[in-house]
Amino acid sequence: MREALEEARAAERVGEVPVGAILVHEGRIVARAGNRTLRDCDPTAHAEILVLRKAAQVRGNHRLVGATLYVTIEPCAMCAGALVQARIARLVYGAEDPRAGAVRTLFRIADHPQLNHRVEITSGVLADECAALLQAFFAARR
Repeated sequence: MREALEEARAAERVGEVPVGAILVHEGRIVARAGNRTLRDCDPTAHAEILVLRKAAQVRGNHRLVGATLYVTIEPCAMCAGALVQARIARLVYGAEDPRAGAVRTLFRIADHPQLNHRVEITSGVLADECAALLQAFFAARR
């Protein structure tokens, strides 16, 4: 999670919402990314989506079976759906997202029993640090 936090801080330095993600497979970081929605003018350029794209390229397969995604905030509906599509084995996230969280808070997309794949979920890892980074970012913008 500390590596994901570094990606979030890097995103913040360029004016993006500070969300970071890393994808690990067999104990090795395969891909890393921070939010790029503003820089890329792309509403889908969330850290999770970017890291999935990079990892798929590195692994040469759109299925990321056996991989773990670490992200600083609970994924939204788009990102949670992408985790299922990519067949991510495990999701580890920091802070809950009361406005858009689609893994535990508002919806349960990543482990919904009617979907053909379920992601193992661990929440609350370095949650205070992840939340503080986001809170400080938005407080400075108000």
